[in-house]
Amino acid sequence: MIRPYPELEKALTRLALFPGKNGPPLIGVSGAQGSGKTTLVRAVAKAIGAAHLSLDDVYLSPHARQTLAQRHHNLFYTRGVPGTHDIDMLLSVLDALSAASETSRTPLPAFDKLADDRLPETDWPAFEGRPTAILIDGWCLGATPQTPEMLEVPVNALERDEDSDGDWRGAINRFLSGPYATLFNRFDNILHLLAPDFGVVETWRGHQQAQLLGRAMTDGEKTALHRFIQHYERLTRHMLAGGRLPGVSIQLDATRRPVGAPMESR
Repeated sequence: MIRPYPELEKALTRLALFPGKNGPPLIGVSGAQGSGKTTLVRAVAKAIGAAHLSLDDVYLSPHARQTLAQRHHNLFYTRGVPGTHDIDMLLSVLDALSAASETSRTPLPAFDKLADDRLPETDWPAFEGRPTAILIDGWCLGATPQTPEMLEVPVNALERDEDSDGDWRGAINRFLSGPYATLFNRFDNILHLLAPDFGVVETWRGHQQAQLLGRAMTDGEKTALHRFIQHYERLTRHMLAGGRLPGVSIQLDATRRPVGAPMESR
C-alpha cells in the first residue's frame, strides 16, 4: 500500500487520540477527489485500531438515485453531490460503532464504483471489536451551505446548460443544510486536505480512475470524466475558499505533498 506523507498521518493520529463527545472520537477527513484522503484514513485506522468509513460507500443505489432525480432534478442520478448518499444508514452505522463492545462485529457498507452500485450486505466488510476511533473520509465533509446570492451564477457549463434555473444546486444546498449538517455536527473534529486549486482535481481524479480501471483512460472516458468533475466543482471551490466547518486544515501542493504546518480553526 502507498504510504501517506508522515505529516498527514501524524496530524490525523493526533486528532484521533482526543476523547470523543459520545464514545470513540469521530473524525471526518475532507478533501477534493483524488487528494489521497482514503489512503490516509485507511493507513491511520489500521495503525491505531480505528474503524474506517468512506462517504463513497453509502451512495444511494441507481434505483434510489433515479427516484431522487425524478423528484428533484435529473442531475441527481449522477452520484457524488449531497443528496446522493444514504445519510440515515451512515448514522446508524456510527451508532453501532459507538456502542460496540470488545466482542461486537459491525458490518460496514461498501460500494462498487465500477458497477455503480452498493454491494450486497453479505459482501460488506465488518469491524471486529470496539474501535479506538471512527474515521470517515469524504470529499464534502464539513461543507457549509451557500447563500442564495452565491447560488445564482453558474460555475461551469454543466450548471449553465443543464441547471439554468438553479433547481439542482438549490436542492443540493438544502440537503447540505439538513441531513448532512446533522452528520457533520456529530464530528469531534475535521481534518481538511486543501488542494492548491480546483484545476488539479481533474488530474487527480484521472489518476484515481486509471487505477480503478487498471489501464490508461480512453479519450471518451476522459471526456466523460471532464463532465463528471463539474458536478463537484461548486462545492469544492466553495470549501477551498473557506466554506467549511472549523477544524484542522492542511494545504497540499499539486503532488499532494503537505505544504506548511496544520492550521487550526475553531
